[in-house]
Amino acid sequence: MWSFENYLVFQPRAYAAADPRWQPRDLVFEDVEIASSDGVTVHGWYAPVDVPRATILLLHGNGGNISGLADELRILQRQLGVAALAIDYRGYGKSTGAPSEAGILADARAARKWLAERSGQREPDIVLWGFSMGGGVAVDLAAEDGARGLVLQSTFTSLPDAAAEHYPWLPVRWLMRNRLDSASKIARYRGPLLQSHGDADVIVPCHLGQQLHALANGPKRFLEIPGGDHNDLPEELFYAALDEFIAGLE
Repeated sequence: MWSFENYLVFQPRAYAAADPRWQPRDLVFEDVEIASSDGVTVHGWYAPVDVPRATILLLHGNGGNISGLADELRILQRQLGVAALAIDYRGYGKSTGAPSEAGILADARAARKWLAERSGQREPDIVLWGFSMGGGVAVDLAAEDGARGLVLQSTFTSLPDAAAEHYPWLPVRWLMRNRLDSASKIARYRGPLLQSHGDADVIVPCHLGQQLHALANGPKRFLEIPGGDHNDLPEELFYAALDEFIAGLE
């Protein structure tokens, strides 16, 4: 049962040399390798900016790998003037190891430490941006250690709550080992929050995002994307809100 749970929660895509997305155009970036706390090697792309308005750690969802984040990194770097590091959790892309809740949290902490050292900042000065499962990772980091800003896209109150939406006949809230319980953590984060969610999300329903938002401290903003599904690419409405959010941090 737990193996099946991990199969549903973590859906990594390994590195494929033939995939052209691993050679993104119009993006200036560095391949980086970061040692996690238990020796796992975390691979990432660092997209620098000469004088950045902010520095962001970008945390993707439970599927795919960082090869799908080139557009986000490109917009951050070229249009918004923001430096960013996107990482693959253990078992994803070129990162070693196998994913688990404790493991991906350790990977994100190691990545934030690397990014702070590279950019000459304190770790709480890094902005955290998490999508779906990555939102749960970002909330954990922000709640424990703080953040300059927190951006959440299409995320949930907890993994069991999200699972219960799809398997209402199973006692998933009692059986699941992987929790990423953002609902119990987010009140410990006291800083700016930008949260967005598509109102047509069939994977993580919008009402879960709204419930999480209600538990958060201010200042905060909830951006509902009309007709947006879970895996739709961010659009102009979101990036306009992100630009305004970053300006507020400045």
